[in-house]
Amino acid sequence: MSLVTLLPFIVLIGAMFLMTRSAKKKQQAAAQMRDEMQPGTGVRTIGGMYATVKEVHDDTVLLEVAPGVHAVYAKNAIGAVLDDDEYNRIVHGDDDLKLDAPVVPDDASSLTEADGTPDDAKIDLGKKPEADDAEPKDGKADGEAGAK
Repeated sequence: MSLVTLLPFIVLIGAMFLMTRSAKKKQQAAAQMRDEMQPGTGVRTIGGMYATVKEVHDDTVLLEVAPGVHAVYAKNAIGAVLDDDEYNRIVHGDDDLKLDAPVVPDDASSLTEADGTPDDAKIDLGKKPEADDAEPKDGKADGEAGAK
């Protein structure tokens, strides 16, 4: 066989190798994150629930969902271990973030106003009333048998 015939197969095998390698790295990083969980840290489950870790076991984790409410979860159900600042910001609403970027408005009114005052000239998009006594273009009135 020639090299030209084998080249697509070699490229395909190489791409498969690279994809499985990156997936393995992601799985190892997630497993390491779950193994490094300590009681008292904030976590987000894969379902999107935020909780505090109370106890860590081999395959399970005891989470405090609300004050006095505990639930047992599988370690694989932990989607992310959050640092204290991020957990407090999300769960308790502590806004200690300092915004350096300009604030984007919720509506487009600032984009349509030239100097902060709204434009008084409005465009009329409605239909203009036609005269009642005007004859239709084809000479037929509404309601006649041949009218379209």
